[in-house]
Amino acid sequence: MAHKKLHLPEKVCPCCLRPFRWRKKWAKDWEQVRYCSERCRRQRSAPILR
Repeated sequence: MAHKKLHLPEKVCPCCLRPFRWRKKWAKDWEQVRYCSERCRRQRSAPILR
């Protein structure tokens, strides 16, 4: 049976401004997660305008 991931919490990355969803590896510290990826976390600069 396939799992539907429609009801997972979602945040917006302050670096790339893209939405990202909860992941199991973030279960313990979801409140502190701010960036969607390691790349965005390293950049921590102004948002990329597309």
